[in-house]
Amino acid sequence: MSSPVTDIRLITVDDAGAITAHLRRDAEVTARWDPARTRDYHTLDGQRRHIERMLDRHRHGASWPAVILDGQTVIGQITVQEILLGAWRKASIGYWIGTPHQGQGHATRAVGLVLRLMARDLGLHRAEAVTQIENTASQNVLRKNGFLPIGIARSRIFTAGAWHDEIMWERLLEE
Repeated sequence: MSSPVTDIRLITVDDAGAITAHLRRDAEVTARWDPARTRDYHTLDGQRRHIERMLDRHRHGASWPAVILDGQTVIGQITVQEILLGAWRKASIGYWIGTPHQGQGHATRAVGLVLRLMARDLGLHRAEAVTQIENTASQNVLRKNGFLPIGIARSRIFTAGAWHDEIMWERLLEE
């Protein structure tokens, strides 16, 4: 039995089809975690436009949007966002894995890969992330990658018709 191979690469507009398929299939499952989206978010054209906006932010140095791969198959996304240089040299990360590929270590490996990219290629000092209090799977991914919880932001995100608290996480990239 072979183990899954996880890699990341910069997203392209050609990834819109695979991403749309994951988003449509997982919409009910992820509704608890995701904010309300525009009607076209789960469409191929909507994802193409979303990816183009992400790539525009990337060209301006504000983000590094990537897909997560199992071999050559797109199974999720991971994004370095809110890049702040100068005296801070920090960014936050966000990620998701399509439900058929969850529980296989892909998220943990993808976060590890993006942390190395943040330190080596982007020259960042600090990584931040947030998770809803109930999202223990994502919290485990962050802990396995050396993140520490630093506080709770009350009523930080509105999803599924209610405000939810989130845990704020940090990792110094030199560690």
